[in-house]
Amino acid sequence: MGNATSAGSRRGTLRAEQKRATRARLLESAWGLFAVKGYAAVTVDDIAAEVGCSRATFYLHFPGKVDILMALAQEGMAPSALSVYQDLDRVLDTGSRTEFTDWLTRAFEWFQLYKEMLPAWDEATALEPDFRAIARDGILALPNSMTSYLARWPEDQRDGARLRVELLMTQLERFFTRWATLGTIDVSAEAATEVLTDIWFPALTAPAAS
Repeated sequence: MGNATSAGSRRGTLRAEQKRATRARLLESAWGLFAVKGYAAVTVDDIAAEVGCSRATFYLHFPGKVDILMALAQEGMAPSALSVYQDLDRVLDTGSRTEFTDWLTRAFEWFQLYKEMLPAWDEATALEPDFRAIARDGILALPNSMTSYLARWPEDQRDGARLRVELLMTQLERFFTRWATLGTIDVSAEAATEVLTDIWFPALTAPAAS
């Protein structure tokens, strides 16, 4: 009886490990395909074929294509983006312009890491209402994680304070895309971070009077 229970437990553990491995391979496949083709051009069949499994196996792990993109966002991009803006909260506490410029360099490193996925993210946001809601929640989570920054603003001005962070995010993303991906802005990283510091360091460190 004990041996049978032990064998059953091992089989259950093996199945669970195989399931986790297949899910990880599907995520890796989706990442690569979205990075190369964008979101709309990739199908569930493409993702499954890359792994060597069936559509049925894909649907055991994810209800659909948008769900695997959500998983990529929630398990990879979102937590790392959150850490970038928590770092910004710490930097703003220092009141140091130099620290802020250094933070911009680290933010660009984040964009470099995820630059191939950003077009797929934007495409899915435009096409998929469910993903749009997830993306919006993810964006709001960034300024909301900056508790020290928000605490420096009067209560009735905190929506504006959050908007400043969202506008910073937007400008950094668009600048990075045009600079590092499209090559339509020709400037050194050092010059870019200095100008962006001129714009954003005062905007984030000097809240309006209540």
